[in-house]
Amino acid sequence: MSFSSIALVVAVGCVLGHAGMPSERVTTCVDGVVHRLSCELSGVISVQTSRYGAEDSAACNDGRKAEISNATCSDVAVVDIVKKKCNGKRVCELSSSDLGVSGGCRGTTKYLHTTYTCLSAFHHVTCEHSLAHLQCGEEQVILVYRAEYGRRDHTTCIHGRPDSQIQNINCLNPTSKVAERCDGKNSCLIKAGNSEFGDPCYGTYKYLEVAYTCSCT
Repeated sequence: MSFSSIALVVAVGCVLGHAGMPSERVTTCVDGVVHRLSCELSGVISVQTSRYGAEDSAACNDGRKAEISNATCSDVAVVDIVKKKCNGKRVCELSSSDLGVSGGCRGTTKYLHTTYTCLSAFHHVTCEHSLAHLQCGEEQVILVYRAEYGRRDHTTCIHGRPDSQIQNINCLNPTSKVAERCDGKNSCLIKAGNSEFGDPCYGTYKYLEVAYTCSCT
């Protein structure tokens, strides 16, 4: 793999609206268990709703009567947190503990329930020190769903790099700079580097991941 961008895609059609897109649903019944959203075969995640609590725990009580009288276990909207963690990703894994809502409510059947759609999107990866080229077709403009700079695996942008530079895989940080620079433009050029995004993990060779679509002007 070279240090040039891994993918350069040109849109040939207008982005479809959200209306009519099928919704995926995930319900996790136990605190601390992985709550997994996935669009790895069909685009990127767009969270619609997400709730935590015991108001609608019938699906999680295994036929037993749920104890839902504890007021501290009332249904809690956590959609903004889940959106921040998952929107624009192909796969997102989290648990109730990531949302700051786990613990307590002993003896009460609880759940974390999320609905989401999979949006058609281009997934663009650019290795550090290279230029990311985002491009749309005629009379179309870029709309960035998510951008992150850092490293989250041992397999991307590793050619010629020593092991010490690819070991830290917990340093991929979201950034709004790509959207600020590129949204509303037909094409956009941005450097994948610390000078643009800061250094989330010193000594690690990083890359820029962008999920975007092209909408009609």
